[in-house]
Amino acid sequence: MTAVCVMVLGTTSGAGKSWLTTALCRHYARLGLKVAPFKAQNMSNNARVVAGGEIGAAQYFQALAANAEPDVRMNPLLLKPEADTRSQVLLLGTVNRELSDMPWRGRSEKVWPYITAALDALRAENDVIVMEGAGSPAEINLHASDIVNMRVARRAQARCLLVTDIDRGGAFAHLYGTWALLPEDERALIHGFVLNKFRGDAALLAPGPQMLQDLTGVPTVATLPMWWQHGLPEEDGVFDDRSRSAGTVRQTIAVIAYPRLSNLDEFQPLKNVPGVRLVWARTPADCAGADWLVLPGSKATAADLAWLRAQGLDRAVAEHAAQGRAVLGICGGLQMLGEALIDTHGIEAMALGNAPGLGLLPLVTAFDADKTVRHTTATLGALTGPWAALSGVTVSGYEIHHGQTAQHPAMAAAGDVARPVLPNGLGWQNAAGNVLGVYLHGLFEDPRVLQALFGASVPTLDSVFNGLADFIERHAEPGVLENLIRKP
Repeated sequence: MTAVCVMVLGTTSGAGKSWLTTALCRHYARLGLKVAPFKAQNMSNNARVVAGGEIGAAQYFQALAANAEPDVRMNPLLLKPEADTRSQVLLLGTVNRELSDMPWRGRSEKVWPYITAALDALRAENDVIVMEGAGSPAEINLHASDIVNMRVARRAQARCLLVTDIDRGGAFAHLYGTWALLPEDERALIHGFVLNKFRGDAALLAPGPQMLQDLTGVPTVATLPMWWQHGLPEEDGVFDDRSRSAGTVRQTIAVIAYPRLSNLDEFQPLKNVPGVRLVWARTPADCAGADWLVLPGSKATAADLAWLRAQGLDRAVAEHAAQGRAVLGICGGLQMLGEALIDTHGIEAMALGNAPGLGLLPLVTAFDADKTVRHTTATLGALTGPWAALSGVTVSGYEIHHGQTAQHPAMAAAGDVARPVLPNGLGWQNAAGNVLGVYLHGLFEDPRVLQALFGASVPTLDSVFNGLADFIERHAEPGVLENLIRKP
């Protein structure tokens, strides 16, 4: 078995590559084919735990859409930004400190054999591989060291679709310019253009697609209407009001949006809960009127905590908690809610060392050199306050953290003790009951949690994937998707 490879490229980041790749994974799986996703390199702080370590969240969802077991080979290289000029590098799911310290251009040849081995192994086990590029394939300053776009496409002789976000404007120029900057042998791999996020009368596009085909020889094979409520987490977890469920807002949940926040895709189910509005909080004013404040995960806890203080958000969180209103910290957010952070190993970005926390939970977090990466199922103990409905609920999620959190010894000796609500230091609640901190990502993806907190269920991932496939099948030109996988 040697899989046919279909590849989704984009004229820019955010053009719709991940969304379209997911839809194609489900489309080909529904044809009874054995399908797997592949992205050679992903840069994202949205990651998921799979056998062998971590992969980008987008590839995790693509694997589920393909009815495949998520596998580190599907995203062999994952870059998790810790600062503007530094990323933690994971090779085949595991942190590689040598690669993390290596200049980007020198890294590509070292990792290329691992990328090709992963791709070749997946091709040997599947009928179709749906591959995703990164950014744009026409970054001519990076072309010589490319390991994620056209070098992968050439290796697999992939049939490529080039997608652009027409809502940004300049779509035909983006498509033509990207095509024109590619070498001739790489242009030959482009089998179709896709216009994404179109709104308005499609008849107004003419004669643009035909003129573009006259210039390039490449047809426009799909025009995809704007669709805000498809239910799939956006590529980097970004959300806005246009993608929330319609209806009366009964509860507002504000998520603190610090610079290195991570795993935002886990909040997608909240967007689908009737009556819930999810908003970003980047200033104290953004917190006003919120029922919950959520401190999400962070790839640079101490640095993001310093940013939070610089914005005055520490006071907003403290005032919210003092009013008895709900505060939730997840992973890095839990660490921030404690009394102190201790980093003797220099794990945190910018080597900030020890730092005071927000002091809303009498806890101390020490960062270990080793990283905890695992799936976890546990039963919540007795909770009070706004979280009382979670008492006794068994929850499943995943852990990705260097920090280990425990009661602050001096504070505990003085009688200030947090209530453990999950085993093994995974969850804590303050005495008043309104502040909760957990290490477990993915709580809101657990139907039991949504039912307990909101009395609601949301569309299953399977129904979301089928909706994506239905959408692309409806709007692609007849026969295009099948022709992409037809062997010569």
